[in-house]
Amino acid sequence: MARKRFGEILVEAGAVKENVLQQALGQQKGSGKRLGAVLEEMGVISEQDIAVVLSRQFGIKQVREFAKYAFPKELLQLVDGEKALKALIFPLKKDERSLYLAMVNPLDMATLDDLSFRTGMRIIPCVTTPSEIQSAVNKHYFSAEESTGEKTDWWTILVVDDQEIVRSAVAAALKKKGFNLLEAANGAEGLKTSFRQPPHLVITDTVMPRMDGYEMFRALQANPKTARIPVIALSSRAAAEEEARLLDLGYFDFVAKPINPIRLVARVSRALRIVYGDSVPSEAG
Repeated sequence: MARKRFGEILVEAGAVKENVLQQALGQQKGSGKRLGAVLEEMGVISEQDIAVVLSRQFGIKQVREFAKYAFPKELLQLVDGEKALKALIFPLKKDERSLYLAMVNPLDMATLDDLSFRTGMRIIPCVTTPSEIQSAVNKHYFSAEESTGEKTDWWTILVVDDQEIVRSAVAAALKKKGFNLLEAANGAEGLKTSFRQPPHLVITDTVMPRMDGYEMFRALQANPKTARIPVIALSSRAAAEEEARLLDLGYFDFVAKPINPIRLVARVSRALRIVYGDSVPSEAG
């Protein structure tokens, strides 16, 4: 018998009505968002409600507040941090040949099959919420201060965006983790700041007045003093084609707007580790 779809389960459980589901599916199309996220934005159902429905429907254990516990390194290594954040999964416990996995969507057979194939283990799903996953991933994979003892105040990051609200959101997320922040309102200001006080990483919008992110990026790449600085692009165009285009241009990474603070911090930490390693940086240039 064919496995039921996520939306069908919610309707069958009485969590949403059929007409509301169809409306949500229409909004989801082409957005790249999870159906659950769309329903939450519509105010129809909360992420906790969804977890409860799935837990009861499949008789799967629901897990909460697991971020506060300690997890051995060998367990965390079974799932890549970026994969965990993207697929909304987290390894909870290894028991002989079984792996207990917290996940938002227990119907995600592609993820379950892939992980089972790579680890050679039987995957036992446990239902949770996106917030629980993001909290655990942030703490145990990407929080340098909490998980590895590393300091983040070594690093200076330049945020370039013509919208003050975006700069403030990015700066707040990074300052919370101890990073030093520089800000610029357009590419021209960002370029001057980079030449005067080279940051270790630049986060920039692609479309801005005076000088856009593309022009600034090309100028940074052309100058030996700043050519090595990794640049993460911000764009409101979340399509895969836009991401591929920016990566082809040479940007180190891409983050879609609106900004997810946990994802942003994860991408920044990853970029710094890859480019600079674990040593204390003296300067970016």
